[in-house]
Amino acid sequence: MSGLCVGFVGLGLIGGSIARALKYYYPDTRILAHTRSQSTLDYALKEGIIDEACAIGPAFSACDYIFLCAPVENNLAYLPALKPFLKEDAILTDVGSTKTDIHEKAQECGLEPWFIGGHPMAGSEKSGIRSSKRILLENAYYILTPSPGIAPEKVARYEELVRSLKALPMILTCQEHDYATAGISHLPHIIASSLVNLVRDSDSEKQTMKTLAAGGFKDITRIASSSPEMWEQICATNRENIIEILDEYINSLIETKIALAEHDDAAIHSLFADSREYRNSIPDGAKGSLPKVWSLYCDMVDEAGGIAALATILATNGISIKNIGIVHNRQFEEAVLYVEFYEESALKKAAELLRKYRYVIYEH
Repeated sequence: MSGLCVGFVGLGLIGGSIARALKYYYPDTRILAHTRSQSTLDYALKEGIIDEACAIGPAFSACDYIFLCAPVENNLAYLPALKPFLKEDAILTDVGSTKTDIHEKAQECGLEPWFIGGHPMAGSEKSGIRSSKRILLENAYYILTPSPGIAPEKVARYEELVRSLKALPMILTCQEHDYATAGISHLPHIIASSLVNLVRDSDSEKQTMKTLAAGGFKDITRIASSSPEMWEQICATNRENIIEILDEYINSLIETKIALAEHDDAAIHSLFADSREYRNSIPDGAKGSLPKVWSLYCDMVDEAGGIAALATILATNGISIKNIGIVHNRQFEEAVLYVEFYEESALKKAAELLRKYRYVIYEH
């Protein structure tokens, strides 16, 4: 697949990451982009992420692939604008978190022979092209939702491209995709945001809850830092599936409330035991849907230079740290310092090295 020409409409976290990956694996790829943000285009050109900034028009006629990476509802408006500039063997795709609406619009516009919906199951609470990175797609599921009227050869070609970027392609219908993501992506964001607001509204004037918030609370509410504009649009375009799943979740909460009120200890135990069993059955690592975290906890005396000394030991031995921080709320953790690494080999090397320096290590 040498000599590709790829167009982007919108160039945020996902679009920027796809563009970076294309440039890395196919250095001779020519990438052109249109976005309403001039600062985004300036940054992309300066960093070599794209080759040309242009309006939607004849320049897109050379594209083998066109990625719609604008907000979900904006992508719908771009479909008819792009139709006159699609060559016969081109593939038009998107990266939106909902699929049914855009498939219906593609059918309405007569774009089924070109359109394959796409959704990389990767992201971050951060947004924008400056947060994009080449490895964002690696070992992440990349859902493809082909139009009924598209040629199988195009689907196979797109699968091959996704796989070559080190992602894991999976083919679903748009309906299957939207129902599944309502449960495993959209509802969790609603829950996280609602829980954060509940704690905010329930906290004392001294903000005791906010001060103590750590561990589990921060883990399950991290995604509440995501873009409110993006999630407003996602909810608007998948509301029926979300309402169906949300109803089931509300009913489960009511059942738990009743069990608590009636002192039904067996039901409460079953809640935690069943969820633990299912959660533990979800694989980590390269083939799983949940990314593996390579981390350790470390005892440390509260003294000046303690963290700097540990970081120096790791750095001088060629070990890169992904994240490091003090664990203030240690209700569920024994140690004071949390250190996260980019890969398993770095974790193992760091644990062995730090133990030689008499640090007490707890591997996560």
